[in-house]
Amino acid sequence: MDAFLLGLQEVAQWQVLVALCIGAVVGILIGAVPGMEPAGAMAIALPFSLTMDPLAGIILLLGCYGGAWYGGAIPAILIRVPGTPVNVLTTYDGHPLAQKGQPMRALSLAYSSSFVGGVVSIVALIFLAPFMAQIAARFGPPEYAMVMVLATVSVVLAHHENIPSAILTFGLGAFLGTVGFESPHNTLRYTFDQTWLVGGVPMVPMVIGLFAMSQAFVLMETKTRREGPADLGSTGRFAGLWEVFTYRATVIRSSTLGVVMGMLPGVGEFGAQFLSYSLARRFSKKPEEFGNGSPEGVVASEVSINACTSTVLVPLLSLGIPTDPLMAMLLAVFMIHNIIPGPLLFAEHADFISGLYISLFVLNVFVLGLLLVFTKHIVKLSSITPQVVGATIMVLGFIGTYTQNYRITDALFTLVFAIAGRFMLKNGIPAFPMVVGLVLGPMLEQRLKQSMSISGGDPTIFLTRPLAAIFLCFALIAVGGFVWSHLRSKAH
Repeated sequence: MDAFLLGLQEVAQWQVLVALCIGAVVGILIGAVPGMEPAGAMAIALPFSLTMDPLAGIILLLGCYGGAWYGGAIPAILIRVPGTPVNVLTTYDGHPLAQKGQPMRALSLAYSSSFVGGVVSIVALIFLAPFMAQIAARFGPPEYAMVMVLATVSVVLAHHENIPSAILTFGLGAFLGTVGFESPHNTLRYTFDQTWLVGGVPMVPMVIGLFAMSQAFVLMETKTRREGPADLGSTGRFAGLWEVFTYRATVIRSSTLGVVMGMLPGVGEFGAQFLSYSLARRFSKKPEEFGNGSPEGVVASEVSINACTSTVLVPLLSLGIPTDPLMAMLLAVFMIHNIIPGPLLFAEHADFISGLYISLFVLNVFVLGLLLVFTKHIVKLSSITPQVVGATIMVLGFIGTYTQNYRITDALFTLVFAIAGRFMLKNGIPAFPMVVGLVLGPMLEQRLKQSMSISGGDPTIFLTRPLAAIFLCFALIAVGGFVWSHLRSKAH
């Protein structure tokens, strides 16, 4: 109770409340504009979040993250263009439902489904994060090293359609993480006597370039003008708000899948959504309606997406390991404020953790209320000219990058990664593993060095320590399972 009251005090600060409102609004707007992704919005907001108090900076990014999944349902339902990539299955049933003359019913059903998934995710975070932290308290360098190996394998295998490119980009990111000053031996690596490389390759310009600026290039190249949806009015605004509870089995199943998959590196919303939708159709009493305007399909899609939004924080808070680039951005905010994620976080910063939990709940309530009241105005964003959106992102990206440290080299880094990101988008090369590699690479290197120092150079330490051996076995099983399934599919 003491921690809860301290958390309320944290949330009651004006800076936190303002950050929560701005993050939620920006997230909704990003989701409502087709072609934008929360990664781009978070990348642009990241430099500004670093100047705020820890909780305010975190909740600003999480507002962009969570609000985008809510807002992404708007164009998916009204114009059959997913606002974010993960809302793709919402188009299957949301748009046909809107074409039947029930657009507000479909939207309110999507909002309430997102809210239910979000609340379930927060409850799961509250219980699972401290539990995992207790387990992590027994970890030493070998265990952490093998957890990072497992996370690396998961991130790469998540891009199963393009494994070579995922390995390449992860390796490139890990290599870039070695640039700069190396503390154990006080040496400079790959700096070529350039002082601006001593601090290494900065993460902020990388994420802004890869996820925001590269998308801006795509939008600026788009020549077609989007047709906006018809005026919705306010009829039936709350029509589907309570309908989500008529599909209790689907809600429970989709929430469970979202919670579990949110904690798996590289899986997240995509895996949860596709599996949830498939199972909902399989166990539905009316499977023939799926793809033709089934409300249950909308529920399965939206609940599973938002059930991931808080549980992705579990590995970050308990182990200090980001499972995707979005969590890597949050890790940057933690580190700037000298708040080290891990087992001690829950004891040393109980007020911050409680404030985070409360903020996430308030965020979901605020986003739901905002959408129910202002949907008819927000939908107009779907018709904004893509070139205008792209140019705006470009300007904001350069401003955010430069104003973080006021160094022209950061802006040049951003430009280089923007060009690289555009090339990767055009050729189907995943950019996410590169950012994860930049973050996990140095962490893995440090833990491996510590482990080898403890064992006197004996690599069997990873086999003789039970937890480390278990994580290594999981990684090997995952690789073996993928190779076996790949060979089997080729044989057929």
